[in-house]
Amino acid sequence: MQTQRLLEITFYLLNRKSATADELAKRFGVSRRTIYRDIDILSISGIPVFTSKGTGGGIKIMDEFIFNKALISEEEQKEILSSVYSLSALGPDDGGRTLSKLEELFKKRAPDWIEVDLSHWSADGSNSFANIKTAIFESRIIEFEYYNTGGEKSWRRVEPVKLIFKGHSWYLSAFCLVKNDYRFFKLTRTRNLRLTDEFFTRRNDLSGITQIPAENILPENKFPEIVVILKIAPEMAYRVYDEFDDRQIQKNEDGSFTVTFDGWWEDERLYNRIFSFGEYAAVLQPEHVVQAMKEKIRKISSLYF
Repeated sequence: MQTQRLLEITFYLLNRKSATADELAKRFGVSRRTIYRDIDILSISGIPVFTSKGTGGGIKIMDEFIFNKALISEEEQKEILSSVYSLSALGPDDGGRTLSKLEELFKKRAPDWIEVDLSHWSADGSNSFANIKTAIFESRIIEFEYYNTGGEKSWRRVEPVKLIFKGHSWYLSAFCLVKNDYRFFKLTRTRNLRLTDEFFTRRNDLSGITQIPAENILPENKFPEIVVILKIAPEMAYRVYDEFDDRQIQKNEDGSFTVTFDGWWEDERLYNRIFSFGEYAAVLQPEHVVQAMKEKIRKISSLYF
């Protein structure tokens, strides 16, 4: 922990040129005495850190100092390169140039063990992601159309706070200027996102940013949770293991699967998921869901016959 803090203090001083002991203590959650002890350790280690008093004083690093890569262990260098390598998914400006500089500093290539690909987004998804990132970094307002869980469209102007990945989806945490409160927006429900030239001052009160409410992930709970038992053909084995937990799966002697589908509400999402298996899945229980499926199939058939 101390080694990591020493490294972060060094980078912080290199970027800020100067900082007070109180500033560093607050940033790293330690006492002023600990900060001064850290400064002594850095100085003994050969990093030219010094303190000055009076106007413009504080803790500083000599301008001529060049960071010594020997301060970072071999394993830490690999972790840093891997982390920056994964950022390349956000665009060449996010990870590419930084990665090249670090590879030159460490004299090694980034470990090619992980890849992040955002190309599954819609055609303009990557641009929206880049615009949101720019808006967060530069404190700029963004505007977009948004569809809620009921499919209702509204126009939003927001002050973005952060991007969050949860439950296989990306969300934007932001202060909504329309609702005058903090909100979470699922990115796949945004349309025509625009980065404006309007800047905002970040709010000090972030009490509204806690965790993503369930209604942002699933539809409003207007329906009861039920347990559905499906029989799924062997051809769908890859989906069975992709989409269900082991506790939900029973493999049968004929290669088919009996899946206990629990924790879902009985709404259209449930039926759409069952239908997504096509002719390879049948509902065994409960009986009212079996009847509902028959009625839906009858209505679908009437469109073609």
